[in-house]
Amino acid sequence: MSTSPTSNDSETSLDVLVIGAGISGINAAYHLQTELPHCRFAVLEARDNIGGTWDLFRYPGIRSDSDLYTFGFTWHKWNRSNPIAEGRDILEYLDDAITTHRLKDHFLFNHRVVSLEWSQYQWTARVQHADADVQFHSRFIIFATGYYDYHQPLPAIVPGLDTFQGQIIHPQFWPEAFDYTDKRIVVIGSGATAVTLVPKLAERAELVTILQRSPSYIAAVPNPATQSWLARLLPKSCIYYLRRVRALVFGQLFFRFCRRFPNAARSLLERRTLSRLPVGMPLSPHFKPRYNPWDQRLCASPDGDFFKALASRKAAIETDTISTVDKSGVQLASGKRLDADVLITATGLNLRIGGGIPVSVNGEPLDVARKYIWNGLMLQDLPNAALVFGYVNASWTLGADAAMRLTCRLLKHLENNAYKAAVPTLDEGMRDMEKRPLLDLNSTYLTRAQDSMPKASVQRPWVSRTNYFADMLHATFGDLGAGLDFVS
Repeated sequence: MSTSPTSNDSETSLDVLVIGAGISGINAAYHLQTELPHCRFAVLEARDNIGGTWDLFRYPGIRSDSDLYTFGFTWHKWNRSNPIAEGRDILEYLDDAITTHRLKDHFLFNHRVVSLEWSQYQWTARVQHADADVQFHSRFIIFATGYYDYHQPLPAIVPGLDTFQGQIIHPQFWPEAFDYTDKRIVVIGSGATAVTLVPKLAERAELVTILQRSPSYIAAVPNPATQSWLARLLPKSCIYYLRRVRALVFGQLFFRFCRRFPNAARSLLERRTLSRLPVGMPLSPHFKPRYNPWDQRLCASPDGDFFKALASRKAAIETDTISTVDKSGVQLASGKRLDADVLITATGLNLRIGGGIPVSVNGEPLDVARKYIWNGLMLQDLPNAALVFGYVNASWTLGADAAMRLTCRLLKHLENNAYKAAVPTLDEGMRDMEKRPLLDLNSTYLTRAQDSMPKASVQRPWVSRTNYFADMLHATFGDLGAGLDFVS
């Protein structure tokens, strides 16, 4: 059978089935094609395009909040000067990657996986395509589905929101061709999405106000549009690796610095923020978070665009709680009122593991919240299945790289030893081990979802993704047998 599948028949048999055609799915396809050239695999995507997040989210100004030297693929280098890229540029980059490396034939679009069942040492995926049900059989599954619900955003708990007579928008479902010219807009939220939206909306709106219950740390980062003189002198590959190593090392060191010396990190970030604020705008209360740096993800502001928007007087910031929303605006607890034509609820994502696909193992439904994660990749008691997770403290793609390094190594081990299955199994004596969150930040949307997420520990192999260098070392040289049962 060809390694490039089709779904013309009602049933298709594969070695590996990848679910999701975002960054994780594209990365998985490349590594399977390169490291396992005889592997029969397909990438199923419910939507009609690649890109995942970058195809779904269409709000103004959408961009990466990680540098593209680590967010991009190691096998398809980001050679532009700007480390922070807008969504359309990322989509072009992804399309160029799958075209250049001849991956397109492995992708099947408008294929929605509706259930997965493990039985008789294989997976059966029931898939909806063109108003018909088809089946895919596979020895191994890779969930490249991200970590949030594509169909249902996190509900915004705002009193009186249903009485508002203007337009209410969630950034996850931005209306096509929505004209916000000369509108009074209130953006509810303080995370990366809100910080991204405000400067872009301020270009055309009458006034954009970011309304936050509590502040976030916002760091201005350089985002040059042209290459430096040094970059023009050195070979592109050299510049790429220098930038990637700098981003990797500095990112990890700064995260460790924030966790180890939170007061010093807070002071550093506050001084840098104060230097960017418009004249007369105080640091407190709008830019003094209650939490320590990197207890939540830092918000990036390319070239300080957020602070420039505030200085233009086309954007404003309020730190307060909402008393109620009425038909024409927002009444704050302090007594202040914000009149609005548009409310944008940038209050976070609705987390969902494995795309919310119902999974059963030998007839028993899988409850992911009762399971531990194995080396940030597999779930306890779930055979022959990898879940691609990124990092909450670094670029997502770094985690996808570590995941595929370990997955390909595991697939080769299964093939070389004629094993039928690999099953993460928790010894009885380890069930009382110290627990930690799978995604170890305290953002509201993450803490609200903890009870529905898999569990992690501080001890290998039952750990989540926390450190790229440690994860890559383990993926390359670590003990595959620890916590993993192989079935002949």
